[in-house]
Amino acid sequence: MRVIVMGTPEFAVPTLVALAAAHEVVAVYTQPPRPGGRRGRELTPSPVQRRAEELGIAVRHPVSLKGAAEQAEFAAWQADIAVVAAYGLILPRAILDAPRLGCLNLHGSLLPRWRGAAPIQRAILADDVETGVDIMRMEAGLDTGAVLAEARTPIERKNAGQLTNELAGLGAALIVQVLANLDAYPEVPQPGEGVTYAHKLDKAEARLDFSAPAEAVERHIRAFAPSPGAFFELEGERYRILAGDPIAGSGEPGTVIDDRLTIACGAGAIAPSQVQRAGRPVMDTAALLRGRAIPAGTKLA
Repeated sequence: MRVIVMGTPEFAVPTLVALAAAHEVVAVYTQPPRPGGRRGRELTPSPVQRRAEELGIAVRHPVSLKGAAEQAEFAAWQADIAVVAAYGLILPRAILDAPRLGCLNLHGSLLPRWRGAAPIQRAILADDVETGVDIMRMEAGLDTGAVLAEARTPIERKNAGQLTNELAGLGAALIVQVLANLDAYPEVPQPGEGVTYAHKLDKAEARLDFSAPAEAVERHIRAFAPSPGAFFELEGERYRILAGDPIAGSGEPGTVIDDRLTIACGAGAIAPSQVQRAGRPVMDTAALLRGRAIPAGTKLA
């Protein structure tokens, strides 16, 4: 089939690669390059744009798809279908209707749970037992379309980065499977019950709340790892915790209770195993403490 792939972050790259191997990807739509590089002066293309250019596929990165000119160009590709994976723009009705077989979305949750922008992180924060990817028919509502297929995986102790990579691979395989025999996948409407919304992560949410139980703090760490990284502050300096374990322990929440940076929580304690000072590389806790002592009794903010 003639396919348009619409995606932006690393999550969408496996889908692009898999579809390019199985079909004719006539164009890739992605978010415009953003300021990055040294001091933010250079425009940095998205991961999807970089891979599309490596594959020799035409790339378009309009700021919006609401204009008549953008919609006419999209229709001119004469695509059989469009596949959307974490694209980042709302698709107007004219875009949804342009491909012969419409638009399908690869969504990183088991719908209707966690519709919206940050389903993987929200599933971890909520202590969901499992998650997965759904192939969904796109319509005007936010992730409300009928589901054609899904793949599931346990969350266990995976962090957001690990789970994103796993779901990206599952989704890429699943969309190729679905497009190979589209008629074999009936569209099942989502149930009206069990709907939750995965609101976009706010940077302020990355600050750790040690008044919560240690198990919740550990989920918070995993949900924000590797980026932006859950953090605390000490003497005005930010420290990110990238991994840790909930353990037995007691003390005033947010207080270091031993010489290994174990931190008291509302119930139990958290023992960080990977940490990062601002502007420094990620290191294990012992290495951090060799260069920066944080004695028992220290209060963290």
